[in-house]
Amino acid sequence: MKKLTKSVLAVVLTASFTVSYAQKSKMKVDTAGTKEIGEVIVTGALGIKKKVDAVVSAQQIVGAKELTAASAPDLLGSLSAKVSGLQITQTNSSVNPNNRIVLRGVKTITGDNQALIVIDNVISNANIFQQLPPESVESVNVVKGLQGAALYGAQGVNGVIIVTTKKGARGERMQITFTNSTEITEAYKLPLYQKRYGKGAVDDSWTSESLDGTYYVPWENTSWGPAFSNPAIGGKFLPSGLPQKDNTFIMEKYAPLDDMYGKLFYKGVLFQNGLSINAGSPDAYASLSLNRQDNSFVILGDKMKRNSFNFKAGKTFGKFHIDGNIQYINQVINQTDASNSSIYYNFIQNPTSSNVRLFKNSGRDGYGTSYATNPFWSIEHVRSNNYSDYFSGILSLKYDFNKNINITYTGNLALTSINSDRHNDGDVLTRKYVTPEVPFLNGQTGAYAGLSNVDSNYYQSLSKRRNYYGDLMLNFNYDLSDDLNLKFNIGNNIQDLQYNIVSVGGVGLDIPGWYHIKNVLKVDAPGSANLDNFTTNSRIVSAFLNADLAFRDYLFLNATYRFDQTSVFGTTDSGTGKFKDKGYSYYSGGVSFVPTKAFKSLQGDVLNYMKISGNYTKVGNASSVSPYAINPVMNIPTGFPFTGLPSYITNTTPTSSSITPEFISTIEANLALGFFNDRITLDGSVYQTSTDDLITTATVSSGSGLSSLTNNYGKMRMRGFDVDLGVVPIKSADFQWNVKGSYAMSRSKILELADGLNQVALLSTTDYGGIGIYAVKGEDFAMIKGGNVFQRDPEGRVIVSDKGVPLFTGQLTNLGRTTPDFIMNFSTSIRYKGLTLSGVAEWRKGGTFIAPIKSTLAFAGNSEDSGNFDRSQGYVVPNSVQLVNGSYVVNTTPYLNDASYQGANSYFGPFTRTISEYYAVDATFFKIREISLSYDLPKSLLTNTFVNSITFGAYARNPFIQYAKTNRNFADPETASTTGNAAGYANQTQYPTTRAFGFNIKATF
Repeated sequence: MKKLTKSVLAVVLTASFTVSYAQKSKMKVDTAGTKEIGEVIVTGALGIKKKVDAVVSAQQIVGAKELTAASAPDLLGSLSAKVSGLQITQTNSSVNPNNRIVLRGVKTITGDNQALIVIDNVISNANIFQQLPPESVESVNVVKGLQGAALYGAQGVNGVIIVTTKKGARGERMQITFTNSTEITEAYKLPLYQKRYGKGAVDDSWTSESLDGTYYVPWENTSWGPAFSNPAIGGKFLPSGLPQKDNTFIMEKYAPLDDMYGKLFYKGVLFQNGLSINAGSPDAYASLSLNRQDNSFVILGDKMKRNSFNFKAGKTFGKFHIDGNIQYINQVINQTDASNSSIYYNFIQNPTSSNVRLFKNSGRDGYGTSYATNPFWSIEHVRSNNYSDYFSGILSLKYDFNKNINITYTGNLALTSINSDRHNDGDVLTRKYVTPEVPFLNGQTGAYAGLSNVDSNYYQSLSKRRNYYGDLMLNFNYDLSDDLNLKFNIGNNIQDLQYNIVSVGGVGLDIPGWYHIKNVLKVDAPGSANLDNFTTNSRIVSAFLNADLAFRDYLFLNATYRFDQTSVFGTTDSGTGKFKDKGYSYYSGGVSFVPTKAFKSLQGDVLNYMKISGNYTKVGNASSVSPYAINPVMNIPTGFPFTGLPSYITNTTPTSSSITPEFISTIEANLALGFFNDRITLDGSVYQTSTDDLITTATVSSGSGLSSLTNNYGKMRMRGFDVDLGVVPIKSADFQWNVKGSYAMSRSKILELADGLNQVALLSTTDYGGIGIYAVKGEDFAMIKGGNVFQRDPEGRVIVSDKGVPLFTGQLTNLGRTTPDFIMNFSTSIRYKGLTLSGVAEWRKGGTFIAPIKSTLAFAGNSEDSGNFDRSQGYVVPNSVQLVNGSYVVNTTPYLNDASYQGANSYFGPFTRTISEYYAVDATFFKIREISLSYDLPKSLLTNTFVNSITFGAYARNPFIQYAKTNRNFADPETASTTGNAAGYANQTQYPTTRAFGFNIKATF
């Protein structure tokens, strides 16, 4: 990996980095030099449009062409590796994955660190953002600095991703565009495994024949059997698994299986079709966009169908302007239910000599092992369905009082309805094996072999979300003098958020296959952990202002102010009994200076553009406090005071009524340069963020009757920078080569916590020697710590006892930081006439993640390290020493002083589960995110047709991935078990990453 990273660094440094304003040079080319960099107009917070010159914070624009190059099925995937400082973490690989979106690191330890999503000037969310088809989007403006986000108050504290969807051009001609993409998806980077030993167990014999101290057992789930090289068994066809329905055995060759972990997965297929119609006139426009996606995942039967509809229209009536946008997204997902089934966890125990596909139709009691559930049975019988409807209506009104003053109103009503259900068909073991040749099983059911009955169940939930968003703004634009211009916006924002969920369900289906609450024999009690039944309402009322002062078009000042009054921080007055909302102020100020315009002598053939900008922002973060958190709420316990009877108890983990938002102060400095008529562009930002009144939870005196209290206790700081640079080495009418890349780094450090508190556990488990993810006082955020770490000598060798057993320090020890050292993005595109080849790559260096899958691989004897030695001689811990007479000597004693197969099995079975550092894995990776090749059919061939243009393309996403050397494909370092702040724990129930290969076509008429 060291050699790889050096090579990547050399390529990127010599070829240069990504341009920050990715569209700046593009727009200059498109307009044939009529616009300079600083004249490009960008859409910022609250839809306020500014020239790039006047923007005082770091922003980056990604245009439609970049978003659609590799036909990503969703907008989020198309942004990966295209914005410096943007880190997208996929929390699960599935037909509809969830993602965590973080800009420039973390600023809170208990609140939300994800970027705010704004679509067509109204606040949205990551789920809708992910469902948008990329071809419906005009551009994405990523506001990385907080200054522009200050206008959104607490919701914009983590930066803002502003999405602008396409609208019809104000032309006389109707234009129709059709797009189609078809792709094949496959599981990629499957765990590496040993191919020296096969199915079997040390202490489980169905015959009396022992080979090298172990046994071949047909129904074992581990690879602790004899060596494949043993002539008594190697290469022979043997009974494998449990008896089939006809009581015969499936015969398998006792030999290592190639691509053993690939046998669970199949090829997925994705079809995506889009149709857009644009029409307009000088004072009106209309646009209709339709998209259909059919996605079959790499797990059999997992499918998603998504239909999206987007209609935009606008009309000008003299001084009055009206714009409307109606969006509807319908999504249907049918997949294996992850909450009830651990398909991948069960499968990774599969022995290296067994092909799981042979047992596809064998059910549970005919599977290859009696100690794990047949994944194909789970795929068929443990399912979930999700039906979601999203409707959004946006109305924008504008009235021009005169050329200097106008008033605008933007209102949005968004309705989301999700109807989901999940079921487990259950399985009662009644079949008795008839195997006279195997007396051990003859006349027994699968329960005797180790299986257990599975209860059937059914659960259903219906959730509804209603969000209203409204902005009323009065806008002024005055030339105070020939040199001085003032733009002023003052407004009001109202957000009303309502959420409701109702769920029912229970255990026992009376009639198999009928999935309805009326068919459930034992309905869960109201307080069941399987049921969610609650309603939340919250409201935000705000006043804000934005002022921009421009001097001679080269010096710009910006100031913002926002006052938020939110019901989340409201309390009930003990005297009057009335509910009162608390209010908080947020503000920012910034300056932008363009020396190349102020001093014409600076502008020449070498340096053609320079901009220096900086800003200071103070914004609150309220995401740590949920609705009703600071108001007394009773809890419904389970089984108290008597099982089956509901009751109420006081909340013993309350939030203080005096709590305030976390206040985050940021100072940022930016530099933008253009050389040789923008053939080289450079953008850089450096920033520091301080979070005061950090919200976290502290333990309180037991005499209070409480176990913990959430309040403002600490302080943290984040520092970082990002650099973007782009080069156009060759540029002519027929040939152009663009090279882009970026470097981003940020560090968050915990400065203070509550008195007497040195760390806060974000995720902890007693497994694996007690490992977890923590916010630690005085350390970078976030740290992986483990309780069982090896004692080592001064040379770093593992110290073992006289019985060869490693010794632990007995202290909770840092095992690494979950965040990377840096992130580098690289992209390039080469165009020759109508042919374009482009690629995008990303390199994340450093960081650590927890890989629990190593436990199962080691236990099953499948891990490489469990098979790279002679098991019959026991296991000697590599690079280990013993302390003998005061000196460290090389250890030759096998674990437990047991020079046998059993000794090796004991180490990799129970002992590895206690070694914390065994599960801390380097998170470094290098990925080719996209490669695409497209060809524009010459217009001369279309002259006498009704077709304006046709583009054919082929593409690949994630075609090549390289992990760190210590990551033997255990998990994609980008995966996480949560969208929260405990990212860095990769569940072993999560599927491996995927890659896709496809082709597309785009035609305009």
